[in-house]
Amino acid sequence: MIEQSSIETLKQRIDIVDIVSSYLELKRSGANFKAVCPFHNDTTPSLHVSPSKQIYHCFACGAGGDAIKFVMEYEKLNYPEAIERIAVMNNFALTYTSDTSERKPDKKLLEQLNLFFTQNLDKTDDALSYLNKRGIGQSSIEKFEIGYAPASFATLNFLKQRSFSRSEAIELGVTGINDNGNEYARFIERITFPIYSPSGKIVGFGGRTITNHPSKYINSPQTKIFNKSRLLYGYHLAREFIMRNKKIIICEGYLDVVMLHQAGFNEAVATLGTALTDEHIPLLLRGEPKVILSYDGDNAGVEAAFKASKLLSAHNINGGVVLFNGGMDPADMVQKGLIDRLSALYGNPKDFIDFCLEHIVVKYDLKNAHEKQKALEEAMIYLRTLSSVLAYSYVGVLANMLNIKPNLIILGQKRPAQKNDPRNSFEDTLELSIIKTLLIKPAFIHIAMDTIDASMFKVHSEELALLLEEQTEHPKLRRLLLLDEIKVYDEGELVNAMIPFLYAFYEEKLENIKKSADSFEKKSFLIRKIQNITARLKKGELVHYESFSAF
Repeated sequence: MIEQSSIETLKQRIDIVDIVSSYLELKRSGANFKAVCPFHNDTTPSLHVSPSKQIYHCFACGAGGDAIKFVMEYEKLNYPEAIERIAVMNNFALTYTSDTSERKPDKKLLEQLNLFFTQNLDKTDDALSYLNKRGIGQSSIEKFEIGYAPASFATLNFLKQRSFSRSEAIELGVTGINDNGNEYARFIERITFPIYSPSGKIVGFGGRTITNHPSKYINSPQTKIFNKSRLLYGYHLAREFIMRNKKIIICEGYLDVVMLHQAGFNEAVATLGTALTDEHIPLLLRGEPKVILSYDGDNAGVEAAFKASKLLSAHNINGGVVLFNGGMDPADMVQKGLIDRLSALYGNPKDFIDFCLEHIVVKYDLKNAHEKQKALEEAMIYLRTLSSVLAYSYVGVLANMLNIKPNLIILGQKRPAQKNDPRNSFEDTLELSIIKTLLIKPAFIHIAMDTIDASMFKVHSEELALLLEEQTEHPKLRRLLLLDEIKVYDEGELVNAMIPFLYAFYEEKLENIKKSADSFEKKSFLIRKIQNITARLKKGELVHYESFSAF
């Protein structure tokens, strides 16, 4: 079992914004962040994340909790599994009790295997010759920990000698089982590139064949710690430069990244044999860098750039596209010493929106009216995916491309807010401010509890009752913590707020008693009692609560 002290240390080190942004696209909203909630069919950003309170809460479905709860719910893990998942994400070494029966596989298997691969590279002339031919220097080999995976039996022997079990190796994507039930190494006679998480923890490998295997590149399979749709090769090395220079260069291959770093373009990263996806967005939003797509200029590269540009522009991400033609990719240009030309290309990328519009329009014969109409319709569909400001800014650009009048470009209106949005329902700000103050500053409860009762609250009596029952993790109270517009009072402000609140309550009670069918004697007694209370309130004196139900 994991030691509790180890869990507490991990909790102190993690930040909920970093955790949630590993899964979702977060956008700043005041002091908090918000995102589309993954726990229900959300269409608007209902999930709010508070860095100050280290909690998340969905205002639509009520899901919420801390960072550990988020990982549990998102990945469908139990508590220990979520702890271990977060520890891996943060490169944190958990400690376990002496009872290791429940301990998960030691993730150091990947580190030791990577060391085995790097040592093998020095003994493999063919691999070294290939890297040398591609212009990769020794410093880059060491920086990126490039290695070589030998024959399957050699890797299996290494794992056996280090006492790693078959189940450990399979779980981490290092080996697999063939149709005959025999274990085999997934990386065989390939140059290896260790793949790290953004926090710097090795999570898998990429491999490049030098034996003319039909699959030129392969990656580790999907595991609990390896999801290629959320990772970018080289990000752990580029992160500091990305944050400092506010720029990230996204390439298509490992060697492009290695060679670009070698040439001083330290912001370079690469997708892992997959297209850029929504799952990459949270990583690209970190530090809000300008994103430069660095793709091949062949048909496949252009289509990939178009899809990525549509995705990035729809998320309001700034950046552009650089396409490489003439059979040379970035690695080739670095090898040939064309560093200045590369720098000029990356310094003047084609804007995402311009690129997308040009890509759409060029497909059609604009001399044909029907074709021009199709180009207009497709371009308008694309523009409608953008924010209103961006979309309308490009109306003139599109009109010029099509040689039409701008008023023919109809973008439509934004959809109205959904009527069933819980945040659109009536809220009593004064009631919520009192409750929130008592929730955040429990030392003030003694001030309020002698004078108020849940029955006094017309709108939020349930929240006050939950507070008094100490159900502070209830979604309605957690939600309240994230409502920035609800003020938290100091002691004097709390008293000043409660007096008019109480006065209004007793005045309404007085009117109800006057209209009641009670006897004259009872009504007279209650009226005098309430008038005495309101007189004291007018003087700024808090009055002990008394129930009138017994009278």
